[in-house]
Amino acid sequence: MAILSFDVGGSSIKYGVVLSDGTLTEKGKVKTPDSIEAFYDAVVAIRKACPVEVEGAGFSFPGAVDFEHGTIGGDSAVRYIHKFPIVKALSERLGMCVSMENDANCAGLGECAWGAGKGFDNVIFIVIGTGIGGAVILDHKIYRGNHFHGGEFGYMIMNPEMEILSNTGSTRALVERVAKAKGVDAASLDGEKVFAMADAGDGVANREVEVMCEYLAKAIFNLQYAIDPDVVLLGGGVSARPDIVPKVQAHVDAILEKEEMAHIRPIVRACEAGNDANLLGAAAFFRQVYLA
Repeated sequence: MAILSFDVGGSSIKYGVVLSDGTLTEKGKVKTPDSIEAFYDAVVAIRKACPVEVEGAGFSFPGAVDFEHGTIGGDSAVRYIHKFPIVKALSERLGMCVSMENDANCAGLGECAWGAGKGFDNVIFIVIGTGIGGAVILDHKIYRGNHFHGGEFGYMIMNPEMEILSNTGSTRALVERVAKAKGVDAASLDGEKVFAMADAGDGVANREVEVMCEYLAKAIFNLQYAIDPDVVLLGGGVSARPDIVPKVQAHVDAILEKEEMAHIRPIVRACEAGNDANLLGAAAFFRQVYLA
């Protein structure tokens, strides 16, 4: 059975057809429209042009997605999708069953269904980017929390100065620390440049990469003992670097050496699905809702 998946972001709508084995076909993207009616027109056009027979449509959306009530709370770069029964509207226009889930939750679920988390029951998924986000997957299902904040790991307080993980362990935080140490404008750097500097032997860049990994390791240690998952997956652009997981794991091991009562070593892995994770997760969630 095939599912038509949409990954809605501030700049583009990615789409594709996800087959029952996780194969992703008919991939494409369009610019995110500037109004809700234009948005409907765009997804309907994609549906009509799809050459594959599909069972329904799964959407990955930003914001506080409440599929049970068919609405999206909070706010996002796509402001017109919020605070009205959007699932009902999409289902009527597409003429098929529709599901929707938060984008980070979709990415985590996609990794669990057909990526690095496949074969595990309970997974922590951490997205490292401008901030820190993620998802909690328990018994193959998304744990959203009472206020739809399950997986908002970036709010964890990481030190006595009350700094949170998004402001210490993110790529943005890494860039800002390096820029400050070197006395340059942070806008002149990005994560890719900082890691290139570290690869070239820059002492400041190397030190701050280790600081970032240490903060991530502290978060992973805390999450391991709070939730006790089978595996912790690292996502975001930085996770594609082959040295990140070993660095983070080394800092986790250093914590374990100091904490004599801690005997569970978290398993840390890099994500595998990359930019397709949201599309895969949107389809996986649709299957849980309608085809389980």
